[in-house]
Amino acid sequence: MKRVGLIGGMSFESSAVYYRLINEMVRDRVGGLASADLLMHSVDFSEIVGYQKAGRWDLAEKRLAEVAGGLQAAGAECVLICTNTMHLVADAVSQSVAIPLLNIIDVTAREIVAKGYRRPLLLATRYTMEHGFYAERMRTHDLDPLVPDEDDRIRAHSIIFDELCAGHVRDASRSAMNAMIEKAKHAGADSVILGCTEICLLLDPDKLSLPGFDSTQLHAAAAADFALAA
Repeated sequence: MKRVGLIGGMSFESSAVYYRLINEMVRDRVGGLASADLLMHSVDFSEIVGYQKAGRWDLAEKRLAEVAGGLQAAGAECVLICTNTMHLVADAVSQSVAIPLLNIIDVTAREIVAKGYRRPLLLATRYTMEHGFYAERMRTHDLDPLVPDEDDRIRAHSIIFDELCAGHVRDASRSAMNAMIEKAKHAGADSVILGCTEICLLLDPDKLSLPGFDSTQLHAAAAADFALAA
């Protein structure tokens, strides 16, 4: 089994989901008491959020590159950044190590394309929805993503940071996000990406008015695939 390195803590709520999912997938495929060979470096999220708010993506990049290097030195054979937003610096982090980085955007895009959809709604943090890096990479897979309007982007961002990252799951917020999906459906969306790794705590991708793609689950599956590859 190959050793997988996880850059976690952003937030630890979703990092716990990664840990559980990857281990469950390995156990289900191998059987018995099998579990994954994992290394996780969980960073202080408040430090990363500070860089985000200040627009200091260069410092965030430096920090995650340091963590990736440490995982590589500890024997990791691939690395995952366990958050969508910090894939804004994923290319630079990937270039800082000699092991592959499993990019959550590529993993999600490939699954959407495989299922025959092209116009997904992206639900995520404002950084992910507004900085362009996510949509640009999606377009390289011939996808044409759309995002909610400004008021809904603000609301989604608040739900993620003020509630989900703090461990609060609220029915009112679930209704608000479902309303965003309904609006996007009428605007031409044919699917929806749970494009923040905490949104799976709030929404079930199989119980939405559009076909749902949970980036956390898909990224975890890619890690399990890597771990068990011959």
